[in-house]
Amino acid sequence: MTYGTGLNPPSSEPFATAFEQPRRGSGAVIPVGGATQPHLPAVPTRRGRSTWIWLWAVLAVLLFGLVSYFTSALGTSASIVGLVLALAPFTLVVSAMLWVDRWEPEPRSLVIFALAWGAIASVGFALLVDLGVHLVLPRSPLWDVAGTVIQAPIVEELGKGVGVLLILLMGRRAFDGPVDGVVYGALVGAGFAFTENIQYFAVSVIEGGAGSLTWTFILRGLLSPFAHAMFTAVTGYALGRAVRGGASLAGSLRPWVGGLVGAMALHALWNGSATFTGLEGFLHLYVVLQVPLFIVFTLLLVRMRHEEERLTKARLGEYAVAGWFTPEEVEMLATPVGRRAGMAWARNLRGDRSALMKSFIRDATALAATRQRAVSGRDARAADDERALLARAARTRQELLAR
Repeated sequence: MTYGTGLNPPSSEPFATAFEQPRRGSGAVIPVGGATQPHLPAVPTRRGRSTWIWLWAVLAVLLFGLVSYFTSALGTSASIVGLVLALAPFTLVVSAMLWVDRWEPEPRSLVIFALAWGAIASVGFALLVDLGVHLVLPRSPLWDVAGTVIQAPIVEELGKGVGVLLILLMGRRAFDGPVDGVVYGALVGAGFAFTENIQYFAVSVIEGGAGSLTWTFILRGLLSPFAHAMFTAVTGYALGRAVRGGASLAGSLRPWVGGLVGAMALHALWNGSATFTGLEGFLHLYVVLQVPLFIVFTLLLVRMRHEEERLTKARLGEYAVAGWFTPEEVEMLATPVGRRAGMAWARNLRGDRSALMKSFIRDATALAATRQRAVSGRDARAADDERALLARAARTRQELLAR
């Protein structure tokens, strides 16, 4: 299939007045000023798509405290060893989540914040609660078990879940559905696991040397790198599903609590299988329970990705009916096969215009997400975004077809 004749820009005049602002649940298209509006930014404002600056200051202070704690309690050398080893599972999980997120990538500042919140704030909260508990209650074997199976899942998932909720509050215009929720939740979980692994690996070096460190790395770095990511992804999924249904920020609190309960239950199940069964029992449960859970998690991710693709195609199809895209363009922009074909076509153009095609695909995907937010009635700035993205897509189309 070729796309050289399918990229003709629509005439702007019929569309300047024919579309009306959609009401909640309506099928109308937001008004546009035509495909040739000059000097419009890609996105009119970063508000609702970026982090709050003051939170970075809070994280910086907490980071200083964590570094001081690790170096004083565990020693600099052991902490560095733990840091280096913790990078391996961290890199694996983050790479996997960014791959899942590639259909409609999230703003970089929110991605970095998710990792930072998990690695710094969530861990700091868990450490403070643990310290407070040990100051109030005498340490005992029974309490150690209760702390692992009950306290840790509740406290850690609450700390991580607050981070996911903050991302929704700050980035509500970039939090579009279940895939976004899973990605944000998993990234928060990946950050938490990174710092926790530093501690576990450092303690193994101090208490058991190379042999203990090797076994700990196998258990945490090889057998369960996605555990924390998977737990907190449940919270993110619940929020994303609520957002996709048009829930307000206040209306998202109940699904958030439900997601937290699910994340805590999974976390408790995981910790309990390691605590009550011994090594042999844990490995057995790992094969018959944890591996199937991970497979189900992966299959659900694939299903959600397909749902995102179908939604993108449906929303761009509405613009095709209005004349902004041809049906061939919708197929090219909203399907994996079409995108690959479009990229191959662009690479063969004079001067290799694959960068322009990437921009065209990215803007069209953002346009579909903007349309979805408008239809659900939860984004008052959707009209501004739509005008800008339509104008940018029209200019990119012209550049792609330039002789």
